[in-house]
Amino acid sequence: MMSNESLSNACRDHLLRPATTADVPGIVALIDGVYHEYGDVIFLEGADADLLKIDDYYRAPGGEFVVLADSAGRVCAAHAVHPIDKLQGLCTFRRLYMLPELRGTGWGTRLMEWAIEWARAAGFRRVEFWSDTRFTRAHRFFRRLGFAHDGRVRHLGDGSMPYSEYFFAREL
Repeated sequence: MMSNESLSNACRDHLLRPATTADVPGIVALIDGVYHEYGDVIFLEGADADLLKIDDYYRAPGGEFVVLADSAGRVCAAHAVHPIDKLQGLCTFRRLYMLPELRGTGWGTRLMEWAIEWARAAGFRRVEFWSDTRFTRAHRFFRRLGFAHDGRVRHLGDGSMPYSEYFFAREL
């Protein structure tokens, strides 16, 4: 495991770019690390299977997946847009994860701004997404950016252990 100093140094110089197949191990490690913060693990046979086929799951239907990589190519953050219904102009945001050292530095806002701008340019007018109920800091962040939680909660069993999610939405 890297020390905090090594992780901070690893993410000093960043480039936001489309994810590639070569990024998959780094994306999986990033998300698994965040899950570990909550006593969970990544489940590539279920809820997280989309990570193994980024082009098929995100790009083929008209979405996008980006990573924030350092100068050595290490994945420090990720975010994605996935179409729900193109005719209705509806998409979802998925996979907004970042190393702990980047939280609160403005990169989360930049990633969300990228997703909003990308979705608008692609013709989407509304975004809806679900967020794990344990991610309370993220929920405050979403609300600051104008996303509303309407009270809906869903309970899922497709991960390594059962979990619940809150629904958020915003017009673009």
